[in-house]
Amino acid sequence: MSTFEIRPIGRVESSLIERKDAPRQPDEGAPGATLVFLPEMLPALEGVRSGDRVIVVTWLHRAARDTLRVTPRRDPRRGEMGVFATRSPDRPNPVGLHETVVTDVDGVRVRVQGLEAIDGTPIVDLKPVLSPDLACR
Repeated sequence: MSTFEIRPIGRVESSLIERKDAPRQPDEGAPGATLVFLPEMLPALEGVRSGDRVIVVTWLHRAARDTLRVTPRRDPRRGEMGVFATRSPDRPNPVGLHETVVTDVDGVRVRVQGLEAIDGTPIVDLKPVLSPDLACR
């Protein structure tokens, strides 16, 4: 197999500093955060508006990349399973997918509702959540 390179296009600014403080899902108390894009990404943000539902794609830079099996939510009653059957951040390629809502856009700074990514998490992409009225984008 060949390798490829993903380069960060920005980073997350969040009050979440440590992994242990991050909720496992955004609806479990994730704070608002700011997506800070590189200045050269400004043209790519054209059309992103307050109220838009978006998926923030991140690289979970503090994840363990050698994890293949986990116990979901560390609950022994659930039993161990393959990491691809879970939302664990620890996985061979730690790509994070975070659905959220844009609350403000100010240049390369995009404020979003609850985001469970920690401060400094690299952003690798931003995509709109598709709905019938956005399908033509």
